[in-house]
Amino acid sequence: MKYEFRKSVFRKTSIRTVVVYVTSPVGKIVGEFDVDEVVHDEPARLWRRTRKFAGISEEYFSRYFSGRTTAFALAIGAVRKYDTPVVPRKVIKNFVAPQSYVYVDDFFRPVRKGRQLELAV
Repeated sequence: MKYEFRKSVFRKTSIRTVVVYVTSPVGKIVGEFDVDEVVHDEPARLWRRTRKFAGISEEYFSRYFSGRTTAFALAIGAVRKYDTPVVPRKVIKNFVAPQSYVYVDDFFRPVRKGRQLELAV
């Protein structure tokens, strides 16, 4: 199992899929992954629990969570890379790259067709 580390997680506990937006220079939604589990713990303990599948160094992890008492890890399940990345500015008026999380259904209704995300307004 692989992990995506976060300082905070989404408030909606029903979230099971994360849509992946890649920042500059790509600037596109490139795929999504299922969240198998949200793990939280004190940073040092979370590192011990997840380090074998972290995908980052312990030094980077420690810097990222410096000063935090709680750390979160999203256990990554199935991953789906889109055949054609989505340019969010074409479907979301006044799109601004999220600093943390944005709930997709606040802007549009995602429709998945095979390995592609289509957006219905």
